[in-house]
Amino acid sequence: MDLSAIVEHGGFDVMCFNKYCNNCSSSTNSEEDKSTYTECKAKRNYPKNNAEILSGQYGINVFLVGVALMLAVAHHGPSIKEKHLLSFVTALMLVQLLWMLWYVVKRDRQKKTSEKDAHAGMSWIRAGVTVLALLSLIMDAFRIGRYVGYRKCMSAALVVYPVVHALHTVSQVHFLWYHVKDVIKSFETFERFGVIHAVFTNLFLWCNGAMTESEHFLNDHKRRLSELGYANLSIVEHKPYCNCTTSACSMFSKSLYYLYPFNIEYHIFVSAMLFVMWKNIGRTIHHYHDKARPVGGGNGLGLGPALGLVALAGTIGVLAVYTVHMEDSQDTRDSAISMFYYHGIVLLGCMAIAGVVGLLIYRVDRRPLDDSKNPSRQLDKEMLFGASVGTWLMSWCSVVAVGATETSPRYRWPNLAYSLLLILEKSVQNLFIIESLYRKHEANCGEGAEPATNPSEIFSVAASLATPFKGVFNRAYENQDGGCISLDGDREESKQVCVCPLKHPVLPFPVTPGGAEPPSRQRQALRNITIFLILCNISLWLLPAFGCRPQYDNGLEQEILGFTIWTMVLNFAMPLNLFYRMHAVASLLEVFKHV
Repeated sequence: MDLSAIVEHGGFDVMCFNKYCNNCSSSTNSEEDKSTYTECKAKRNYPKNNAEILSGQYGINVFLVGVALMLAVAHHGPSIKEKHLLSFVTALMLVQLLWMLWYVVKRDRQKKTSEKDAHAGMSWIRAGVTVLALLSLIMDAFRIGRYVGYRKCMSAALVVYPVVHALHTVSQVHFLWYHVKDVIKSFETFERFGVIHAVFTNLFLWCNGAMTESEHFLNDHKRRLSELGYANLSIVEHKPYCNCTTSACSMFSKSLYYLYPFNIEYHIFVSAMLFVMWKNIGRTIHHYHDKARPVGGGNGLGLGPALGLVALAGTIGVLAVYTVHMEDSQDTRDSAISMFYYHGIVLLGCMAIAGVVGLLIYRVDRRPLDDSKNPSRQLDKEMLFGASVGTWLMSWCSVVAVGATETSPRYRWPNLAYSLLLILEKSVQNLFIIESLYRKHEANCGEGAEPATNPSEIFSVAASLATPFKGVFNRAYENQDGGCISLDGDREESKQVCVCPLKHPVLPFPVTPGGAEPPSRQRQALRNITIFLILCNISLWLLPAFGCRPQYDNGLEQEILGFTIWTMVLNFAMPLNLFYRMHAVASLLEVFKHV
C-alpha cells in the first residue's frame, strides 16, 4: 500500500516503540517476541523492586529506633531522657533538610521538565497542610519561649529541636508546593531512600506528638479521679527544677497542648503526601486527555451547608459545656457525658443516613468504576480502612463493657447506641467516599465514547508532547473494504505495523458524554451530602482534639477491661480516630470536585 495514501487518510493515529532493550525488537515469531519482551521487562524491573524493598526496610528501621527511644522516655527512667529523643529527631530532620536541598538544586540544574502526577497533592490539601504548618510554627515559638524562661535548668537540645523543626517545617512546605507532584526518573535508588526517610521522619514526629498528647490527657484523667476520691493514682510529670525567669512560662506550657492536634495532623498528612511521591518514583504516567467537570458555584447548595453549620455550632456548644462541667460534681459530670452521647447519636445517625442516600443515588446512576492505576487514590482507600480500625476497636470494647457491667449510670445505653452508630457511620462513609473516588468522570462515560485503549502500550500522535510508551503497535485505519491493511504484507501476521478500521479518532480534548450525564437534582443532592459530611467530620474531630473524651471519664470500660488495658486501647485508637476525621475531610473535598 502507498504510504502517501495513509498520510492523506489522516496519518498514523498511534505509534509505539520499545525503549528498554535492544533485544526486544520485532520478530517474525510473535511467541519469541513476547518471551523476549517479558524477559527484558523483568530485568528492567529487578533493580526497581530491590530499591523499593531496601528503602522501605531502611525507613521502617529508622522509625522503630525512634519508637524504642520514645517508649524508653515514656517510662521516665534515669538513663534515657527527653533530650536524647529530641536529639535523635533533630538528626532525622537535618538529614531530610540536606536531601531536600540536594533535590531542589538538582532539579533546578536539569534542563528537561519533569513529569507530574496530577492526582498527587491536590491544591486544597497543600493549602490545608500550609495552615497546619503555620500553627506548628506557633507551637515551636511557644517551645522556644518556654525554654527562655527555664534555660538555667533545661538541656540545649530542648531549644535546638524547635528551631530545627521550624526550619524543617518551612522547607518542607515549600517542597510540597513545588515538588510533591514530581515523578522522579533520575538517581531513582538514591531518591527512594531520601523520600522514604522523609516519610518516616514525619511519621515518627506524628507518633511522638500523639503519645505526648495522650500522656497529657491521661494525667488529667488521673488528676480528676484523684480529686473525686475514686483512686489514688500517681501522676508523673517532669517539670523543670528551677523557677521561670519570665511571667509567660505557664501560658506557654498550657498553650502547647492546644496546638498539639494541629501539629499531629500536619505531620501525618505530609507523610501520606510524601509516600505517594515515593510510589511515583520511576512510574510511567499515563496521559489521559479527558477532563473532569469543573467545580460549579453555589447553585443547589443550601440544605447540606445549613445542616452542617448547625451540627458544627452544636458541637462547639457541647465542647464548651463538657469542658466546664467535667470539673464539677459527679452528677454534673454524668450529665455532661450523657449530653455528649446524645449529641453524637443524632450527628452519627444523620451522617449514616446521608451516606446511604448517596449510595442509593449511585445505584440509580449506573456509571462504571475507574480501575486505572492511581497511587494517591489507592492510598486514600487504604488509609480510610486503616484509620477506621482504631475506632472500631474502641467501639466494640465499649459495647462489651456496656453489656457486661453491673452498674447502670444514666449514660449506659446512650453509650451503647453511640458505639454501634459509630461503627455503622464509618462503614457507610467509607463506602460512599471510595465509590465516589473510583467512579468514572462524565468525560469517560456515555454510549458514544470510545473504549479506552491501554495507555501503557500506545500514545496519540496528536498529543505530540506525550512521553513515548513501550511496545510495538500501530493503530489501524479504515479502508474501503473495512479490513486490516498492512504496510508490509509479509509482516501482517506479526502485527508489526497494521492499519485497521477506527470509528472514533483519539483526540486531545474531552469527548462529549452521550446522554450518560446524571440529572441535575442528583448532582445537587450529592454535593449537599458531601458538604454536610465535611462539616460533620470537622465537628467530630474538634471534640476529641480539644479534650472532650468521655471514654476516659465514663468508667464503664475501665471497670470491665481494667485501667491499664483500656488506657492502651485509647492510646492506640484516639490518634487514629483524629487522623480519620481529617483524612475524611480531605477525601470528601476530592469527592465534591468530582460530583
